[in-house]
Amino acid sequence: MEEYLAYDNHGRGVVLIGHSQGAGILKSLVAKAIEGTPVQQQIISVLIPGTTVAVPEGKDVGGDLQSTPLCHTAKDVGCVVSYVTFRADAPPPANSHFGIVSEPGMVAACVDPAALTGGATTDAYLGAKGAGMSSLPMGPWTTDGAPVTTPFVKVPGLLSTACASSGKAHYLALTIHAQPTDKRTGTIVGDIVYGGMTLRDWGLHLIDMPVVMGNLVELSNLQAKAWLAKQPPSPAG
Repeated sequence: MEEYLAYDNHGRGVVLIGHSQGAGILKSLVAKAIEGTPVQQQIISVLIPGTTVAVPEGKDVGGDLQSTPLCHTAKDVGCVVSYVTFRADAPPPANSHFGIVSEPGMVAACVDPAALTGGATTDAYLGAKGAGMSSLPMGPWTTDGAPVTTPFVKVPGLLSTACASSGKAHYLALTIHAQPTDKRTGTIVGDIVYGGMTLRDWGLHLIDMPVVMGNLVELSNLQAKAWLAKQPPSPAG
């Protein structure tokens, strides 16, 4: 970080993006090296899905991060977007790897990128062949078997997300809106499968980002514009 700031940043705003282990590393970086320093003013947003960020119940700052609040609108800057994705009909079990905080009074943060960008459904970019080696392969995308020749598939109106809670878990619930009159599949892969068994404690970890990828891109653009608007004008000359 120090080398980047010294030689390459030139005072620009920064969006920090990471998932899973990378998200955990960024959470630690913000807490230990950015909060309370001048660099914090350069943070446009911190996008760290796929890791659990603890916040006091009913609040948006004061747990894992002491001065970086959760984002509430697309115009908020210097804030964090964190969530862990599970199917709406398969909430996190008691042994879940994500979405559950053991400390009393703390819960897992959930910020829905689709809600921030005003979408009733998500802007997903899904892998045409599936979600990787740990997931089941994706079957036909349509009932008529039309070939897919692109590496990613968009599914307008098919998926929606919403922050939800179940027991001690707080998470992003994904709903598939399959319709009998829609030729598109109602099956979306993304669960981790090991030895033929679906690992429910991981949820849809493999597609945390793909299910809202377009929303995250749009959000970053809107927040960057909001951050720039808050900056003092450059001196003439």
